[in-house]
Amino acid sequence: REEGAGLMTGPSRPDPEGRNTHRDASRAAVSTPRWTSVPSNSVDRLQMVRDVLHTSVVGDVLDALGRAHQFLPPGIRSLREGDVVVGRAMPVLVVDAFGTQAKPYGLLPEALDALAPGDVYVARGGRTPVAAWGEIMTVAAETRGAAGAVLDGFHRDTPRVRARDLPIFSAGGYGQDAAIRSVVASFREPIEIGGVAVRSGDLIVGDDDGVLVLPHEIEAEVLERALEKALTENRVLDAIADGMSATEAFQTYGVF
Repeated sequence: REEGAGLMTGPSRPDPEGRNTHRDASRAAVSTPRWTSVPSNSVDRLQMVRDVLHTSVVGDVLDALGRAHQFLPPGIRSLREGDVVVGRAMPVLVVDAFGTQAKPYGLLPEALDALAPGDVYVARGGRTPVAAWGEIMTVAAETRGAAGAVLDGFHRDTPRVRARDLPIFSAGGYGQDAAIRSVVASFREPIEIGGVAVRSGDLIVGDDDGVLVLPHEIEAEVLERALEKALTENRVLDAIADGMSATEAFQTYGVF
């Protein structure tokens, strides 16, 4: 694994009111492109994704390649509006437990300690509604340099987790503890969430429009096409802003 092979990309807050400017910055980056091709270096590649891409454009390219089921369920949302996560998946399998366990939480501490810089903790939950994430886990993940967490389940300690920088995507806040209700059974092993396969090292991209999984074997091709599409979409925006009709813009550029 490369050090820094992902990016912690919480909401950018350059003004005192804390308004997120990620989308404006992304559009500006496309208007005067710093990126004209996909870098081979992992750190630069993920910076490019952060700067100019988003889940919608990557999802469009996946559709065009016949990978029509790469978004995680739409109920998995960012804890804070404007949060963006880009990084490498560390899959975690959470299963139901029933009562006091010999090892409460199962392999949860080991999974947190196994996070590498730039990893995204991606957990498939069990059937019992419990909090799969909280403040202590957030601090542990930040200390390890993780890029964020994506949960097929709930988080708790909402105000304190929100106050930190780590992007968290979940089904929402719910305070019920996992100690007697679920355990981490494995990590860095393949999982599925909503029928979407997640393998260690797959690219995770999440923003206000959801979270998708980009399989490692098609990552370079998808990102090249997504970058081209993002640049073209920006030309469409400029053309329409300059007075071109939507019909002519679509006929001219072929994207919408």
